Amino acid sequence: MARDMVAVMAALGYDRFRIAGHDRGARVAYRLALDYPAAVERVAVLDIVPTKKVYDATDRALATGYFHWFFLIQRAPIPEALIGGAPDTWLDMAFGNWTATPGAVTPDARAAYRSAFATPEAIHATCEDYRAGATVDYAADAATLAAGNKIAAPLLVLWGEQGRVAALDPLATWRDYATDVRGHGLACGHFLPEERPAETLAALLDFFG
Repeated sequence: MARDMVAVMAALGYDRFRIAGHDRGARVAYRLALDYPAAVERVAVLDIVPTKKVYDATDRALATGYFHWFFLIQRAPIPEALIGGAPDTWLDMAFGNWTATPGAVTPDARAAYRSAFATPEAIHATCEDYRAGATVDYAADAATLAAGNKIAAPLLVLWGEQGRVAALDPLATWRDYATDVRGHGLACGHFLPEERPAETLAALLDFFG
């Protein structure tokens, strides 16, 4: 996906750019910054730590909160069939468990999520993304650390103080992967843009200039 983003930006006339991502998009963003350093001026990641860190730090508390990481990687079609049988229940779980701000995900936004998640292909793609996280993405992180490679571009890290990432010492963790790290937590759960839109925007604008 990072390779695709580089190709898209080049087709649009941008060989160098700034990038921000939230959740799975943030995982694409940091691998892009690591694997295509010449393309990235600045990178911001919202409410994640590197994939390897999550798996390596797993204990009972983290596995309880991140149970979907382990459910979605099971062999097809088990998670696909179970989610496909009750997709609204699955999405309601995500919005209910991962937000700390009631009403942050509006009815219109929920409807858009449900529409995007309504097909077997979308559910399968979600599972495949997590399966990649547990295999090739984990291996890529391990190789990065072993080689001593780090993100050269300035890195902004934002996270929800009431979410799971806060317990993983985000700034210290990211300093293993990047040379120039700054950031802070926001008073919210996982969905920073929905729960704290003004603060999230202000932090990104200040960082990107």
